[in-house]
Amino acid sequence: MTAERVNPPELSPPTGFSHAVVATGSRLVFLAGQTALDADGKVVGATLPEQFERALTNLLTALTAAGGTTADLARVTVYATDVADYRSRAPELGRIWRRLAGRDYPAMAVVGIVRLWDEQALVELDGFAVLGP
Repeated sequence: MTAERVNPPELSPPTGFSHAVVATGSRLVFLAGQTALDADGKVVGATLPEQFERALTNLLTALTAAGGTTADLARVTVYATDVADYRSRAPELGRIWRRLAGRDYPAMAVVGIVRLWDEQALVELDGFAVLGP
């Protein structure tokens, strides 16, 4: 897959995301929403950073199992139960992202929601990737 990150100078400088990603490849992988569930189906982590790290790890595990890499991510949506908390922890969450997924950011959005499927969950990530042949 090739991915061209497009960040027009007319838009505010992106921090931790790309405004657009032009992806060329032959396989699409749609990644289901992942929260901080462990292998036994229990939410782990009491804080947003702990849960974000686990949810991102789960998303990347699914991507890897489908034959992709972090460079193949074209779009990720983050669903947060507390957007103010997410914003205040953005530098820490960014460090977690860079450690696990690198610096080639997909197109991203953060959406505030009332709650997730598991009441203890604070954050969920879903997305899609474009893989080469």
